[in-house]
Amino acid sequence: MRLSLISLSFKSLLNRKVSASLSVFSIALSVMLLIGVERLQTGARESFRSTISGADLLVGARSGPVQLLLYSVFRIGSPTNNVSWESYKELAAHREVAWTIPLSLGDSHKGFRVVGTDENYFRHYQYSGKRKLVFGKGNPFNAPTEVVLGASVAKELRYQLGHRLVLSHGISEVAFRKHDDKPFEVVGILQPTGTPIDRSLHVSLEGIEAIHVGWNDGTGGRSGADSKAPEKSLTPSAITAFVVGLKSKIGIFSFQREVNTYRSEPLMAVLPGAVLDELWQTLGPGRNRHAGDLRLCSSCRAFWYACRYILDAE
Repeated sequence: MRLSLISLSFKSLLNRKVSASLSVFSIALSVMLLIGVERLQTGARESFRSTISGADLLVGARSGPVQLLLYSVFRIGSPTNNVSWESYKELAAHREVAWTIPLSLGDSHKGFRVVGTDENYFRHYQYSGKRKLVFGKGNPFNAPTEVVLGASVAKELRYQLGHRLVLSHGISEVAFRKHDDKPFEVVGILQPTGTPIDRSLHVSLEGIEAIHVGWNDGTGGRSGADSKAPEKSLTPSAITAFVVGLKSKIGIFSFQREVNTYRSEPLMAVLPGAVLDELWQTLGPGRNRHAGDLRLCSSCRAFWYACRYILDAE
């Protein structure tokens, strides 16, 4: 009886082979699409996570945690305010701080973002599982008029060592206001990282300050007395944000609390990994593979992430 039923089913399929084949094809295509979307989502998440690693906190002007992460790390959007140089120096000298990476944003070159920073950027910045930045050609900048290119910038614009370029005021792809009185020389090209670093130009904080000395509120005009940018005035008055590495992971919460309650100006310190989780819960269906598919509030998620981060570091 069972054999005849199987035989009957097989003959029925043969009689409807076109519709049966279409059904099998539709099911296979649906499964492939589901797997493809899942892999794309996982790949995008891992790509975001690999942009910065080894950093304990990210500090900037008080706004939203996601906004702070997007403009300072992913070069998306613009900051609402800056951090004064005095506040940065005071927090960088904190007894719990091992190193800091200052970031100054707001200029561009042919659609690529310019990052003002210092030597700690090449010494301490890590990505994709604590991998450090490596130079494909040249060296870090040593003077205010030198620039280090990301791999994509050098490739797309076909720049080599020794090339001279001009930065533009603002982040628009079409530049109407250029700092053409202060050209920069390419002294280094970084190896590809698969992060926004590849699409960034890196100059010193002094270089950022030099091109804005005498800049009349962004109108493009310069006074004759300020056009040469005296060296004594190249200490920045403010930065956009800074990355913090602490001596001990146990001090993350205490230092974060000190920054968030800082009296001199309204600042905010966030855990990059916790903010990334918040970003993905906002964009995605709320699935969190680390926290067991639970929808956690921001405070609980930050606490859970910090605990996991401390245990992993130990």
